[in-house]
Amino acid sequence: MAHLVLLRRDELLATMTARQLDSAVRAGEFMRLRLAIYVRAADWKAAKPEIRVVARARALALTAAAPPVASHETAAAAHGLPLYRADPRRVHVIAPDARPGAAGGVIRHRGELTDGDVVEIDGLTVTSLARTVSDIARTASFEQAVTVADAALRQQFVSGPGEYDFDGAERFRQASLVIAQRSAHGLTRARRVLDFADGHAQLPGESISRVRLREIGFRVIELQVPVPGRGIHPYFVDFGLEDAHAFGEFDGAIKYVDGKILDGRTSSQVFDEEKQREDWIRGTTQRPYARWGWPHLTTAADLRTRLEAFRIRPPH
Repeated sequence: MAHLVLLRRDELLATMTARQLDSAVRAGEFMRLRLAIYVRAADWKAAKPEIRVVARARALALTAAAPPVASHETAAAAHGLPLYRADPRRVHVIAPDARPGAAGGVIRHRGELTDGDVVEIDGLTVTSLARTVSDIARTASFEQAVTVADAALRQQFVSGPGEYDFDGAERFRQASLVIAQRSAHGLTRARRVLDFADGHAQLPGESISRVRLREIGFRVIELQVPVPGRGIHPYFVDFGLEDAHAFGEFDGAIKYVDGKILDGRTSSQVFDEEKQREDWIRGTTQRPYARWGWPHLTTAADLRTRLEAFRIRPPH
């Protein structure tokens, strides 16, 4: 399911007549992405948005006269980075002589590319990680860009709990900023994103939480704060709101259903362990402790209301 795409000549489809295939598409068994490029509808429905983006890019590459260079959000998905509020129906490509615009589900960007700006991932030609982060930092919304930049830093420079290569992360920031300086637009936006980015964020929800917390007025926001636990290993709390002497955590529902996170445990067991962990942290630190989820991150006002219920407020 990694690639999703099926060519008309592939064994599964080659045995079907054109009429049979058209009938299967109408029946909802297959989806047509591009001419002679299909996916199983069930696989498509089960795929995450990022996987769908990559599948569309692969379909474009298979039908294009010359292999395009996928860029921006499409390249981010190919690099394994999460997308926030991106349109999964669009494929972004970049070329020095491209006429900027959108047509046929493809958004074309004009931009010069050095040899170091282009890499190949599983047969797909895309912009490098640094170039991708730089392009998104210049052109996307702050929330979208921070989500990608945080994830890129985490992917490259977090080797384990509490282990973060600060020097490597700073070099990556500077490399992305240098790339942004080659463009005539978006440098100020890119600098703001790269200054704010932090690879300690483990999930898109944590990235957006940081954005909202800053909008509310918190200024000293520590990520993955260690708290002495019952054994030899500390607990890590998502956010230390140091100017309010409080803790906060983004509570993504995925931890209660994702098989990798459950690791053989039931959802109720994970919930109980989380409750015991939270009680321990509250009791040993005597700090206010709030949890929130996606419904509280739509606007800064939503998160502010949630925090005020726990008497957590930014300094005046």
